[in-house]
Amino acid sequence: MRLPRFLATVIAALCVALPGITAAGIAPAQAATAAIKLDTGSGPAGTTVTVTGTGFPKKGSGTLSAGANSAPFRASASGYFTASLVIPESTDLVVPVTAVSGRVSASAPFTLTYSSPSAADPAAQVAPASAPTGGSATVEGSTSSAPSFLQPSTSALRFGVGTPGGPLASAELDEVAALTGEAPSIILSYKDFNQAPPLAELEAARSRGAVVLLTWEPWSWGGGTSQPAYSLDRITAGDFDPYLRQWGQALANWGHPVMLRFGHEMNGNWYPWSEQLNVNGPGDYVAAWRHVHDVVTSTGAANVSWVWNPNVPYWGSAPLDTLYPGASYVDAVALDGYNWGTSASWSTWVSPSQLFGQGLAELRGLAPGKQILIGETSSAEQGGSKAEWTSSLVGYLAAQGDVTALTWFHFNKETDWRINSSTAAADALRNALAARRG
Repeated sequence: MRLPRFLATVIAALCVALPGITAAGIAPAQAATAAIKLDTGSGPAGTTVTVTGTGFPKKGSGTLSAGANSAPFRASASGYFTASLVIPESTDLVVPVTAVSGRVSASAPFTLTYSSPSAADPAAQVAPASAPTGGSATVEGSTSSAPSFLQPSTSALRFGVGTPGGPLASAELDEVAALTGEAPSIILSYKDFNQAPPLAELEAARSRGAVVLLTWEPWSWGGGTSQPAYSLDRITAGDFDPYLRQWGQALANWGHPVMLRFGHEMNGNWYPWSEQLNVNGPGDYVAAWRHVHDVVTSTGAANVSWVWNPNVPYWGSAPLDTLYPGASYVDAVALDGYNWGTSASWSTWVSPSQLFGQGLAELRGLAPGKQILIGETSSAEQGGSKAEWTSSLVGYLAAQGDVTALTWFHFNKETDWRINSSTAAADALRNALAARRG
């Protein structure tokens, strides 16, 4: 049947004005695009993620997968679902999480990390300095000579501590001394690349008879792991040289011993100076370390001891031999390691020798004759006896002549890492320290 001319004219006009209408009727609506969201986008292998999906076939069944792990889901009448999935180990940094229902699928990335407790932004204690600006000075062929305050390998194991307030927190440090029966001779401090040299902290520690283990982090706190402005090749290219010289000159003028650990835990993937992140690549860390060392040393800062401090090696960490700057650029080496116990979904209880044994062996092979520090350590209470673990740790380290320091991470963060997370744990450390003094 032919339409009257006026009606055909009206329909034609509507088709132009409203593309969803055709001469044959109303066009079918397009299906919603499927998508999924993860409640967390990063974490270690073993993390349980909750996945929310939209736009899937209504009341349809599907499968959620990540690597070899999978879980079923069923969408609601609106195409919505929520399901949980455990992230597996992977040789790749990013593990795709995928939801499939019939011919409809969607994916989202999950980034594997093996985070250290100190990876979260510490509270700043010195007002940020002016942002660093460009420069290009480079000093080549520098060598390093260990300052005299570093103990010889035959000396007793030193006790150090990191507390939330750092070297200026007298009450925290007094508490530690009361708990352990010993004033710490090493005090941890953290600074990012926007902060001025912490001379007040260094002097406060010195007045207590201690030296600062100064952690210098090439990033901006709170900015996450993707910070191209702080990429390693920018450091090596000299973009931060004025800032590096500012630190070197200030430390040189202060003139007293300081242990400087630049870009610690570099073999992990939770900081932007990892070669696995932040547009960095193989060889970039060593080049950046040497450049920072050379610029600071060129200012006459002979009182600085350079401490190269990876995390204990773990499955998937970067090989230490690819990150070591060389004997002439390092005064001492160190390891960070924590017994997470069963405090996290991915962790298990490990003994001190299980935690540190492999790393110590690798450090001795890479840096023969260098003394070794434990830059950060502690244990969770969950999964075993923290008191027994603490006693075992001090005895294990004190028996090794090249391990010259133990620094306790006295924080209540992911779990209670503090010395006094329990009375038994505090008593154990106090007694172990007394025993190693003879």
